[in-house]
Amino acid sequence: MARAFLAALLAILAALPAFAESRIALVIGNGAYRSVSALDNPEADAGLIAQALMRSGFEVTLVTDADQSRLMHSIAEFGSKLRAAGEDATGLFYYAGHGVQSFGSNYLLPVDASLTDAADLSLVAIDAEAVLRQMASARNRTNIVILDACRDNPFEKVPDMNDNGLAEMKAPTGTFLAYATAPGSVALDGTGVNSPFSAALAKRMTEPGLMIEQLFKGVRVDVMEISGGAQVPWDTSSLTRDFAFVPGVVRTAAEIADDQLWNSVLASRDPVQVLLYLRGNPGSAHEAEAHALLAELMSTEISGTAGTAVAAAPAPKTPAHNPDESERAMIEAARRSGSLDDYEAYLDAYPAGAYAELATIEAMAIRDRTAAAAPAPAPAPAAPAVSEHIAFDAPIPGGIEGVSGQSIAQLIAGSPRFPPIEGLPDVVWKDKTCASCHEWTRERLCTQANTYLADAGARSLHKQHPYGGGFKQTLRSWASGGCE
Repeated sequence: MARAFLAALLAILAALPAFAESRIALVIGNGAYRSVSALDNPEADAGLIAQALMRSGFEVTLVTDADQSRLMHSIAEFGSKLRAAGEDATGLFYYAGHGVQSFGSNYLLPVDASLTDAADLSLVAIDAEAVLRQMASARNRTNIVILDACRDNPFEKVPDMNDNGLAEMKAPTGTFLAYATAPGSVALDGTGVNSPFSAALAKRMTEPGLMIEQLFKGVRVDVMEISGGAQVPWDTSSLTRDFAFVPGVVRTAAEIADDQLWNSVLASRDPVQVLLYLRGNPGSAHEAEAHALLAELMSTEISGTAGTAVAAAPAPKTPAHNPDESERAMIEAARRSGSLDDYEAYLDAYPAGAYAELATIEAMAIRDRTAAAAPAPAPAPAAPAVSEHIAFDAPIPGGIEGVSGQSIAQLIAGSPRFPPIEGLPDVVWKDKTCASCHEWTRERLCTQANTYLADAGARSLHKQHPYGGGFKQTLRSWASGGCE
């Protein structure tokens, strides 16, 4: 068991966080008593707390089943380390085992303690005030004493030793005192591997940014719940500065403002508000969540179930126009595939569609993710040469299957040869005119054609199109002549 525990501690040491101040702890677990009732949990409790403290950046000395000599030596050595660490150091003493009070003073019992007369208690046990004196002598700013003792009175048959639990101690300036139960009360050893108090304490220690006062308030709630109110942990403090076992994450004002803005957008469940958030906050920590919410809201609207998706949600704003079946099918296909090609195909078909802003933002996000993942931007393919002048009403020169010999004006009124988005149902595009399913007019087609003149647009020339990639090259040539 000792080897396994040592291996665990070494693994923890390798992952310790860095702290500005020294953190020094002495952890005692006494359970194997020789002359009084043994306790099952203290050794396991001490090991559990030692690991939690090491994760919190403490240099921990773990001592189990200590006799009087070893206990006294360990406390003296702890005080020496604390004095050497300087005023910014934090000292912590944890004790699990038998503890008793006599004449208003508290005593910690070494495993070899044996008592027949109350007057001999100070000779066979360690006065808890001795620990406080060692810590006070270091003149450091923060000290913590945690006593998971007073489980029962092992000397109840000794005359004048019938006081229950531990007595209240005064906390010197800069000290936090915590007891497993209230002064004068008895704590539970527990039915599991660990006592209820130590189990709750170790769990709470891992919470980032939790101030020690709040931590022990949470421990109190946990132990009262486990014990059915029979055990109520108690603490007193004279700390002069804040202390947390695990520092919280420091957030910037910009991050806090972004969270507040996103929470308001999230509460609205308004696709327009989500779109505006994405447009105005590129790179936000909530960007992926915003895209997911937008996809959910748009899917609900496309399927026509906006009124039943979320009973308390406000209805989305009315689109600029009512999309027809073809437009709905195209944006839904793009949303499902998440493909840049499919969003661009929708924008080619419906540059002023009801979902154009959505498609634009999603396409931009995909391009940004692709650019960030790429080790280096690939060179843009060379744009096709513009061979000759093309007019809107003039026949397109030969060499392009399905396009040559017809004018752009005739093709607008014709039927597509390929689906705008792969997998789109035939009923949506077959035997439909491009003018109806793509909202093509001379003006809108010219706007689209001019995008192919820019480098970014030239990269799209090879992609699928209702008339094939060759028609995109034709549009590019037409735009180079001013869309005459």
